[in-house]
Amino acid sequence: MGQTLTEKILSAHLVDGKMVKGEEIGIRIDQTLTQDATGTMAYLEFEAMGVPRVKTERSVAYIDHNTLQSGFENADDHRFIGSVCKKHGIYFSRPGNGICHQVHLERFGIPGKTLIGSDSHTPTGGGIGMIAIGAGGMDVAVAMGGGAYYITCPKVVKVELTGKLRPWVAAKDVILEVLKRLSVKGGVGKVIEYTGEGVKTLSVPERATITNMGAELGATTSIFPSDEITRQFLKAQGREEVYQPLCADADAEYDELVEINLSELEPLVACPHSPDNVKSVAEIGNLKIDQVCIGSCTNSSLLDMLKVAHILKGKTVHPDVSLSIAPGSKQVLNMLAKNGALSVMIDAGARILESACGPCIGMGQAPNSKGISLRTFNRNFEGRSGTKDGQIYLVSPELAAASALTGVLTDPRTLGDMPDFQLPELFEINDNMVVPPIEAEKMDTVEVLRGPNIKPFPVAEALPEDIVAKCSLKVGDNITTDHIMPAGAKILPLRSNIPEISKYCFGVCDESFPSRALDMKKSIVVGGSNYGQGSSREHAALAPLYLGVKVVLTKSFARIHMANLVNAGIVPMTFANEADYDRIDQMDELKIEKIGEQLKNGDTIVVTNTTKGFTFEAKVSLSERQKEMLYAGGLLNYTRTTNK
Repeated sequence: MGQTLTEKILSAHLVDGKMVKGEEIGIRIDQTLTQDATGTMAYLEFEAMGVPRVKTERSVAYIDHNTLQSGFENADDHRFIGSVCKKHGIYFSRPGNGICHQVHLERFGIPGKTLIGSDSHTPTGGGIGMIAIGAGGMDVAVAMGGGAYYITCPKVVKVELTGKLRPWVAAKDVILEVLKRLSVKGGVGKVIEYTGEGVKTLSVPERATITNMGAELGATTSIFPSDEITRQFLKAQGREEVYQPLCADADAEYDELVEINLSELEPLVACPHSPDNVKSVAEIGNLKIDQVCIGSCTNSSLLDMLKVAHILKGKTVHPDVSLSIAPGSKQVLNMLAKNGALSVMIDAGARILESACGPCIGMGQAPNSKGISLRTFNRNFEGRSGTKDGQIYLVSPELAAASALTGVLTDPRTLGDMPDFQLPELFEINDNMVVPPIEAEKMDTVEVLRGPNIKPFPVAEALPEDIVAKCSLKVGDNITTDHIMPAGAKILPLRSNIPEISKYCFGVCDESFPSRALDMKKSIVVGGSNYGQGSSREHAALAPLYLGVKVVLTKSFARIHMANLVNAGIVPMTFANEADYDRIDQMDELKIEKIGEQLKNGDTIVVTNTTKGFTFEAKVSLSERQKEMLYAGGLLNYTRTTNK
């Protein structure tokens, strides 16, 4: 029996375990990336491991999230990360060079390699045939130190593409169709592998858009084959030497099959407040809009921008609409400036933002109260835009640009004939904003520069014999990491200061939670299904840890967040019987006796609600390695212990 492309790359990098689906495996990591919102913590954790130089083939630190320097905090973090890079052999992508996923695709990604990044949209790299996975900062730190990265050996879903996209229907519509069919929980424990004749009709930037938003499926990652289209892209980036052809065997067997005829797709929209709340333009109708934002790691490539410029050329943005455009990298911005497309955008009335995440992470461009904003981004979670009652719709760049001109949601197919947009034979290549590592003999002399906002990360204690604590918060289904640890211009600068940022923990759900949890000293959080979906931010585990959360008990978890809880030393449990969720109220006291002994005896944990006087069962579905991490009090303590 042949192998899927996913199985080929994972098995070639296997260092621990066996390729048995559902079992834990450890894989060798070739490349890592961090961004500044998660990077400071990742590098503090890396320093604590005492490894003098990164052991990966290439590690890159990007500054792309916290670029708004309204105070000293972000600038200090950037300086800290830059100095860590010099000391430990890491490439440093300076502010303004672009969004990590866009730049990594352009300049560093290699087919067949493994990449983990402290950002959930790291699967963008699957657009050129990488196994690229979003992870917590601590996992990235371990990989930089030469350690394996552990995942559950995934199922592989075959998405067979046939046909060809019709004019003005976009790659964004492909992934929105997948989300519509599978939901934000449909990819959990799976890799989404794209195959079929339709693959050949998609450029690398289009493929990357699709793999980028695979994160919204909850998937481990998504991947396209590496083919002649990939080779042409790498050649245009001056990197043809890293190309290798990669695809699944003809007789490979998959766990699921999804068939999509590209020729049948139409422009789609993800409505508030979930990426899988997908409808057609016709279903939504003549929706008046207030704002359009074009960019993010999903749709900020040169190809996207050229399409937008064509639509805007010679026209003016509707007077009731604010249009902002953020090219994804310095390379894209520079090429737009040189070919005149940037001037077209400015002439039309667009506000040009720097090449950074910006509005996608809530860093500026918050819409007006109850404002309707069309965005070419990947997430539309409630409050993520910076406006709590903002109504965020996710669309393609083509639909966004057309709507910016009319002031209402507009089907781009009304634009008439679509030109044949082609990528250049050679991109503008200038890596002068990437600082390479210095000579090894000079590293020991480098001083790591720390600002006053950079505080040590909280260290968990070893697992106690018994846990007796009250439920400090009860929340519902599909709680995102934006609910747990919000982003935005006010909060992002505090990413290096866990005591300070914890004051905003669960602020979207209950503003009184941080003070209540801190007063309780130890507590348990109860949640519904798909708890922790969204961003890979480990702050959504570190802030609860600082506030004394010992256990998170839910109906089900999103992959990355559950791993981050274990890394932090917080016990993730699920209800054996989901009906027991309804029997627990906030402030109920829960008692778990001899939890370590129970973990060693299996996956079932007996919990007593002492307030209401009943006992129920919970599950802790972890590997023996993860259980050892909990006994030690988290990944950092475990790593220190095992490395002695």
